[in-house]
Amino acid sequence: MSDKYFENALSNFMNDFAVGGSIRHLADNGFTVKEIHARLDFPIPVSKVSEAVWKHFIETGIIRLSEPDEEAFTEKVSFVKEQDSFGRTSFRRVTEKIKNPETTYFPCDFGKMLYKDKTGFEKKLEVLSTRDKDYILGLPWPLQTVWHIADERMTRILSKLLSR
Repeated sequence: MSDKYFENALSNFMNDFAVGGSIRHLADNGFTVKEIHARLDFPIPVSKVSEAVWKHFIETGIIRLSEPDEEAFTEKVSFVKEQDSFGRTSFRRVTEKIKNPETTYFPCDFGKMLYKDKTGFEKKLEVLSTRDKDYILGLPWPLQTVWHIADERMTRILSKLLSR
């Protein structure tokens, strides 16, 4: 049990060290999971890229797992480097509460729709461009409603899906 846990933790650390920054940077620049995976030189499974993008989107507020609240706060975590009287260096975790900016979010049930009828859901997505379809299918949507920031991409996707 502990060997598997250690191997998994080490694998996650190696993947994040090797390509984590690249994945986050490419995701921030609008690349889909499929496009990110194609650009990486380090061998990493698509599922790991998908998980990393999903985690990044949650941490940055692009996707929220709970309904956005106008008075909600996000915790910003940073680390402060400190030295003690003997010259030993340590890092102290500092959390800061930041008021969420007033942003519009769309509720998304893609995980439920995909689970309920995968073939029917993929057929619905045919009205989308290849990149938009890859964006939706590349993320690990949970079986619950999540809220996606109302950016240009999601506005375009939902307007095409709802006009069908």
